[in-house]
Amino acid sequence: MGRAEKVVLAYSGGVDTSVCIPYLKEEWGVKEVITLAADLGQGEELGPIQKKAEDSGASISLVADAKADFIKDYAFPAIQANALYENRYPLSTALARPLIAKLLVEAAEKYGADAVAHGCTGKGNDQVRFDVSIAALNPNLKVLAPAREWGMSREQTIAYGEQFGIPAPVKKSSPYSIDRNLLGRSIEAGPLEDPWTEPLEEIYAMTKAIADTPNEPDYIEIGFERGIPVSLNGQFLAPLDLVGQLNEHVGNHGVGRIDMVENRLVGIKSREIYEAPALLVLIQAHRDLESLTLTADVSHYKRGIEETYSQLVYNGLWYSPLKGALDAFVQQTQERVSGTVRVKLFKGNATIVGRKSETSLYTPDLATYGAEDQFDHKAAEGFIYVWGLPTRVWSEKMRG
Repeated sequence: MGRAEKVVLAYSGGVDTSVCIPYLKEEWGVKEVITLAADLGQGEELGPIQKKAEDSGASISLVADAKADFIKDYAFPAIQANALYENRYPLSTALARPLIAKLLVEAAEKYGADAVAHGCTGKGNDQVRFDVSIAALNPNLKVLAPAREWGMSREQTIAYGEQFGIPAPVKKSSPYSIDRNLLGRSIEAGPLEDPWTEPLEEIYAMTKAIADTPNEPDYIEIGFERGIPVSLNGQFLAPLDLVGQLNEHVGNHGVGRIDMVENRLVGIKSREIYEAPALLVLIQAHRDLESLTLTADVSHYKRGIEETYSQLVYNGLWYSPLKGALDAFVQQTQERVSGTVRVKLFKGNATIVGRKSETSLYTPDLATYGAEDQFDHKAAEGFIYVWGLPTRVWSEKMRG
């Protein structure tokens, strides 16, 4: 086919991305395939994956440790934006895609490749996220997606790979499709394709079943500076450590599971299971702290921004002009979002039970119903008259 001379391939070590290597060379005439595996905390040993890429025909096999960047440059901005797609999914998997796209483009530029490739099929969201992000970062690079075009079943893909020395999976593969990183896990396919079927306990790895959680509640305190989580129980932690410890704390109490039918960008509904213990609690705590530190109009207006922001990230538009403009708005709102939030973890629930901030707008003298009350009650009558005037005039006219 001769679409490209040198290609950088996003590589996971699975069947599809392994088969992409000989397929690109044999079927599409690519001369050299460089693989890139991104370490985003998926818990796999990437050494064997690197070797597998070389054994499958890659000329160079790269591994990029992007864990710190993932949290600092992608997860934390999303927390500041309280990003929940369809008000439920905290974008744990979606946030990884623009970062991987950035790594692919950087590698292509470094090694002089004229194309990048991925192993996405034609039904998911990830193909959109990769293609659009790559186009935004370097519109001159070609994007190849062999698995979207080769039309082979899984059995045929395995057989094709065996011709080029790629071993078939040794054991019967799980019916589930699972993606994991530092922020969480997404589980789909197999029995889960029936939205009426309850997920089996075996699919979860980051969160305990309610029956196995402690019988006593656990209290944690999360400290924020300008909307960024910086401490846990009074101890300042590096971003990676904070997210890692919080995942354990929260998952231990069975908090962080999501079972939802979501609307994919490509027009189909998909039943998805997510585990995102730390991310969900951080968004919940951050949003609560904003209620203490933002004015009412900013807080209310930001809710609409958050919904748009979540849709942009889910739909692969991380590097779009609108996303950049929303980032500027969100960052401006975070100047005063500093303080501590106290969370009670118990039997699958994370409940905010306290919040404090030096930039708090909560005024005890105005809020109290006690003797210290400084609110001018007499002023309320005139305010209500003016506030209700349009409604009063409308009612009089309607009565004729």
